[in-house]
Formats: sequence, C-alpha cells, structure tokens
Amino acid sequence: MMSSTSIPFGKPMLDQDEIDAVVKVLQGPQLVHGQVTRDFEAAFAERAGSAHAISVSSCTAGLHLSLFAQDVGPGDEVVVPAFTHVATAHAAEYCQAKPIFVDVQADTGNIDPDGIADAVTDATRAVTVVHFLGLPCEMDEINAIADKAGAFVVEDCAIALDATYGNRKVGNFGATGCFSFYPVKHMTTIEGGMMTTNDDELAATLRQRKAFGYDKMLGQRAKPGIYDVNVLGYNYRMNEVEAAVGLTQMSKLDGFQAQRAANFKSLKAVLSEIDEVTVFESTRGKAQATYYCLNAVMPEDGSVDRDTVVAELNAQGIGTSVHYPGAVPLMTYYREKYGYKTGQFPVSEWLADQTVSLPVGPHLAEGDAERIGNAVKQAVRAAKRT
Repeated sequence: MMSSTSIPFGKPMLDQDEIDAVVKVLQGPQLVHGQVTRDFEAAFAERAGSAHAISVSSCTAGLHLSLFAQDVGPGDEVVVPAFTHVATAHAAEYCQAKPIFVDVQADTGNIDPDGIADAVTDATRAVTVVHFLGLPCEMDEINAIADKAGAFVVEDCAIALDATYGNRKVGNFGATGCFSFYPVKHMTTIEGGMMTTNDDELAATLRQRKAFGYDKMLGQRAKPGIYDVNVLGYNYRMNEVEAAVGLTQMSKLDGFQAQRAANFKSLKAVLSEIDEVTVFESTRGKAQATYYCLNAVMPEDGSVDRDTVVAELNAQGIGTSVHYPGAVPLMTYYREKYGYKTGQFPVSEWLADQTVSLPVGPHLAEGDAERIGNAVKQAVRAAKRT
C-alpha cells in the first residue's frame, strides 16, 4: 500500500530567492548577453577552480562544442564509455565522428583505462570520460593514455559538480569539462549547462562557436548590429533568466551538497545490512565523489529482479530512476548503425539491468533516508527469485 507521503527521486529546490532574481531580470532591459550571465560564469569558474567558465544552453551543447570547436569530424574517432547518458556518444555523432565504446569498471561504473588503451587508434581524436554518479575517473592514467595517442580529453561532469581528484575539482583534467543544470541535478538553471577550461585560446573559440560564429559579440560592435561570421557556430547561449536562477542557486550550493552527503551516508548505512545489494564506494584512491543519487546494485546472476524492486518501491511511494537504462552501443540507433551485439559490454549490461537509482537530494526530510533503506529491504525480499 502506498504511503500517504511520497518521496520523489528528485525535486528542484527553488524558493522566493530565485523568483525575485528572475523578476529582477524580467523587469530589466536585457534578457540575453547580459551581466547576470557574466556574473554566473565568474562565480562558477571560481568555485570550480578553473580559468574560464562558459555558459551554454545544456550540458549536451557543451559536449558537442568540446568536439566541434576542436575540429573533430568525419574519419575521427572519439572514445566514450558504454555506460552513460546517450548525450555523451551523441556529441561525437553530431560531428560525424565515430564513437568507440569502452566497457566500465565493475566496482565504480567509470570507464576502464585499460579499455581506453586498447581502443585508441591513429584515428582517435578525443577521449570523453564520465565521472559516474559523481566519482571521478582515474584521470592520471587516462590523461597519460590520451597524451600518448595525441588525443584530447573531455570530462562529462553532468552529475559530478564539486567532485575532486587529488587537490583539484573535476572539470580541470581535460581540455574541457561539461556540467548540467537540469532541474534535479546538484543545482539548476531550469535547463542549461556550463563548460570549464584552463586554455585561454580554447575559451575564446568556445565563446565564439556557441554564438553563431560572430566575430564581435554584442558589446564589441563599433556599429550596432554590424558583425562578420568567420567560422561556423551554433546558438548554444544561456539566457539571463536561467543565469539568475543559477547564480542564486550557487549561494545555496554548500548547503545542498552537505545535505546530499548526509542523506547518502544514512541510506548507505541501511543498505549495508542487505547482503544482496552493493553500493559503490564514494572514495577511490585520489577520487572523492560528490553525491547525486545512490545506485543500489543487484546481483549479476539475476537472483534479485531489479524491476520487481522498482515496482515495490514505487508502490511504497519511493521515487526511483535508472542510471542508465542500457549500454549505449546496444540502444537501437547505435546497434543498427554499428552492429554491436549483446555480450560485448558485460559490465555495462549488468549495471543497466540490475541497478536502481535512489534519491539522496536535499528535498529529503528527516528520516526519509532510513525509510527508503527499509523499503529497499522489503523490496529485495519480494524480488528474490527462487
């Protein structure tokens, strides 16, 4: 029987502060190209520890620009994890490059560096890594492999805001880092994303390519409305309303992150009592995760049916998700285009089939983490195959 109080998987944490910030923009003279966006970029760069932060319309736009702005195109290959959101691979397809899929590690969900080393060829232009559920990949090893291959690295940081590797935050280990501000991420701009880079020349290129390829931005034009276009670009800009929400959210981010960490640890403590459930560690070597959600991993042998667990949790009012619903190369588009077969990416296939993503966001009330954990205990008992 469903509880009278449901717990959604995620919930945007917005209040009057964001409303006031948006109204201020709407009452002002400028909705794009404005100071609020520049302030947001500056604040994000400072928090990320990066020389530059470039706002974009989505993390997907950032992933595409990361390749497009560095002239990745037909005949090139881009190494990507088999277990990720489809946007990671789509970015290569947008450039007419070929994504080369690599399986992930069974104890982290992150791309396997040994698999990257096996996958690189003379055609490899880039390696895109995904910090799965906020745990940074093994960047020292990956960068060494990429450097040897003459490839650049793109960090997909969509669900890894504030995660650290050694003494630096993610987004500082590749040519670019790409962050998502989708409504239920660590913070939101409603929709939108941010790119980070420490390369001055690349930052200038990204800013131009995200705005049609204009040679002069709005404030640089000697004659209003007069500009030239000397490179191909897209309309990937963030507007002032989104930036106002983001800037306000950043003032609350420390509190959001602390609550996520506390909820994760409380939920993990309950799940540690369930023999059939594995939870990936939040630290590994130099990597320290940030907390987006908690993936409860069911046995690879299928002795606990994930779909039954999900149904039981939902019946108890516990919102769930799946990260991710399938190995990307086995999704119809990629399977039909490149001929991938079931069994080629065993870890990705297992995780796709046997994990359930549980909420740890700051929307959880006191006691919710324990309630979720106890619900998982009941659901696992119901889902055991005999």
